Amino acid sequence: MSLPAPGRHRHARDGKRGLPAADPARMRVLALIPARDETGQIAETLASLRHQERPPDHITVIADNCTDETAAYAHLCGADIVETRRNRHRKAGALNQVLDRLLPGCGPDDAVLVMDADSALDPGFVRHGLAYLASGRYAAVGGTFSGKPGGGLPGMLQRNEYARYARDVRRLDGRALVLTGTAALFRAATLREVVAARAAGRLPGGPHVYDVRVLTEDNELTLAILHLGLRIVCPRECTLATEVMPTWRALFRQRLRWKRGALENLADYGWTPVTRRYWGRQLTALLGLAVIAVYLVSLGWSLLVTGGVRISPVWTGATAVFMVERAVTVRDRGPVQMALAALVVVETAYDLFLQAAQLRAFCEAALNSERKW
Repeated sequence: MSLPAPGRHRHARDGKRGLPAADPARMRVLALIPARDETGQIAETLASLRHQERPPDHITVIADNCTDETAAYAHLCGADIVETRRNRHRKAGALNQVLDRLLPGCGPDDAVLVMDADSALDPGFVRHGLAYLASGRYAAVGGTFSGKPGGGLPGMLQRNEYARYARDVRRLDGRALVLTGTAALFRAATLREVVAARAAGRLPGGPHVYDVRVLTEDNELTLAILHLGLRIVCPRECTLATEVMPTWRALFRQRLRWKRGALENLADYGWTPVTRRYWGRQLTALLGLAVIAVYLVSLGWSLLVTGGVRISPVWTGATAVFMVERAVTVRDRGPVQMALAALVVVETAYDLFLQAAQLRAFCEAALNSERKW
């Protein structure tokens, strides 16, 4: 099946290309779940697909170098199993092995759902996502996620962080910067177009959907789709829950990989009309690091010179604003979390922790050290 001819695309008001509209009732949904040693999560993930208001037409679990019973559990839950062959490229490589075979046989209105094996979709995710794709305005639909229970204090703070992220996406009416790997629904024609553009050298990476060189393949695929002139959305109706990192060490490694991956993706694409706002966000992050540094230096100077903390109207006002912001932005999590967030001390320590991961990512990217998971 050839890609839709350029003349058949309609143009949105923002200058982005559209895709041909489709009938949601006639669209097939093919779900792909890459999984590596996910025995404890895979049953819940597959149950969330079975309980969709509009279930996928086909579910494939991609068992990637598993050393546990993930494949057996998934088979018992009714999914088809594909085991990767000599895959050295983790999630991106596992998905490419299946997509390389799957996409040529997809129809123009088929959709591909890619989700992590530790995620669980809320019941309306697929139905609402299909409606957005079928409109022809969007090439892909992402989800906004909450954190699953567990993880102690790091888990609680991640759930607050995810609640703030979801709130920001809702306030922006679904205008998201990235299709996160937790779950995303793509028009099959969009993924074929990405492959063709990579093969022609118009996008980075080899002739596959995912670029296996990068640390954050989902962020890179988002940039690829946007550079084709297509639109993405993360609507408020498409929600899910995902696993939180259970330890500080695991969380630091995750955020270091996310941040460094995002920086290296931008370096690969350079300065373009698409990446300008992404570079702007990186500049904002650097300014945030500078503000934190000034705050800590001024606090340390006050302690050394005066032997105590001198009350500054500027910093007092900033602290008060921060307290209110922390509490209001987790309102969906209930009054207990609002009260804890307003205490500031724990939230400030968490922000410093995340800033440390960002600072290390900036340094590693600048030094061009080896990319590692």
